[in-house]
Amino acid sequence: MKRRSSIVSSLIVLFAFGAVSVAAGQAVVPPDIKTPPGVQKGPALDKQIEQRLHKDASLKKYHLNVTVIGDVATLMGTVATDRQRTRAGSLAKVKGITRVDNQLVVDKAVATTGSGKSIATKAKEGAEKVVDKTKEGLSKTGEVITDAWITSRVKSSFIGEDLLKGSDINVDTRDHVVTLKGTVTTEAGRARAITEAKEVEGVHRVVDHLTIAPKRK
Repeated sequence: MKRRSSIVSSLIVLFAFGAVSVAAGQAVVPPDIKTPPGVQKGPALDKQIEQRLHKDASLKKYHLNVTVIGDVATLMGTVATDRQRTRAGSLAKVKGITRVDNQLVVDKAVATTGSGKSIATKAKEGAEKVVDKTKEGLSKTGEVITDAWITSRVKSSFIGEDLLKGSDINVDTRDHVVTLKGTVTTEAGRARAITEAKEVEGVHRVVDHLTIAPKRK
């Protein structure tokens, strides 16, 4: 009888200890973290901060990027003054943001077109575009490719060609189209003249009016 009472007592103790352990375990588990009313998270915060920056009279002309990860907002872009940089950092401190990583760059020469690029950068980009547009109009050596330039180069390419010895070729260039007239001594000579003309920079097309005739004496 005593043994049975001892077993029952032990079970009661174990049950009570387990209940206490469970209760203790529940006490250390953090409750679900809920966003307080009125506080936005994630992309919504990005947009909220961007809207604040774009509405500000001193900042709306600049292209500023906002990235929110967790409760940290990162600002990137270019502004003209330290005051504007500080102002942007202040506007980024909305509910839900505990820290602002202000990586804005201050450039006094920043353009006022809203691109956030400096005048120097814009000038460089403009120069690069001009080079791109005129690329086809310049030779590898930087010379302007005109019809006269092409004609001169084609004639020079014929000099020293064995297949063209004894030939009498007239070269005419208009709008980068080369017309070859005159005589060559062989069919191979005709093919060589056409090939040489096509390989000159700036030549768009070669018109062949060459004829085969005996070698000039």
